[in-house]
Order: sequence, then structure tokens, then C-alpha cells
Amino acid sequence: MSVVQTERPLTGWHVLAMFIGGFSIIISVNLALAFNAVRTFPGKETESSYVASQNFDTDRAAQEALGWTVRTELTDTTLRLSVTDASNSVVRPEIIFATLGRATTVADDITPEFSWDGTAWVAPVTSGPGNWNLRIEMRAADGTLFRRRIPLRGLR
Repeated sequence: MSVVQTERPLTGWHVLAMFIGGFSIIISVNLALAFNAVRTFPGKETESSYVASQNFDTDRAAQEALGWTVRTELTDTTLRLSVTDASNSVVRPEIIFATLGRATTVADDITPEFSWDGTAWVAPVTSGPGNWNLRIEMRAADGTLFRRRIPLRGLR
């Protein structure tokens, strides 16, 4: 038994359909990626990076002169923040603001309610596994502002 195949010629309409189909897929994927990139963009860090840069070196030098070491611990239910000075003495700075959130989106951002336990600031939080950032601004006893973005890793 023999099989007879009939060949259909490749016409201009076939080429046009392949061209439109191929580029439709490419454009659809690009639009989906662009939409998700814009939707998950957390926003700007500062109003004017030029103005912020004018005092950057001065602010950094003042923060480094404090000699502070900041340690953080993040669990599913607790955020612990301890600060020590160059002599390894516990420091209790005033917390101006703090935001705990995911590195890529502001949807999960929370403002921790810190309380002093005698050696560290402790806040109840609801976190999960993954990358988190603690954006914090504290004030030293002499009025120096101390700003940090501290990357954290949520535990399972």
C-alpha cells in the first residue's frame, strides 16, 4: 500500500500568516513583561537624587563617626534590632521611622511597632520566607541622623 502525499505550495498568504503570528507572539510577551515591570516597580527613593547627593558625603561621615553597628534578626513573628557603639556598648537611639517590606514591591510594607526590651528594639511582625528590606532612620543622642536600608532574609 502506498501513501500519496500532495504538496501544497507555499503562498504569500502562508508567509503573511507566519509573519503576523510570529510577531504577535513577540509583541504579546513584550507587553506582558513591560506591564509586570511597571506594576511591581516600588517607586522612587528620593525626590531629587541631585539634591540628595549634595549632602551625601557629609551625612555618611557623620553616621560613620557614631561608630554604630546595627544587627537585625527577622523571624516569621519578630523583628529584632540592636545597636552597639565602637566600645560594644548598647545604644538606644530614637527611631524616627522604620519600614519593613519586600525588596521588589511595596504591597507587603509594614511599619513595625518597636518596643525596647533593655538591650534591643523588638517588634512583632508577620513576615515569610524571601528577601526583605528594613528601611530605618534613627537619631543619636547628639541629634545625628542615622539612615540605613538593611537587607534581611526571612526564615522558613
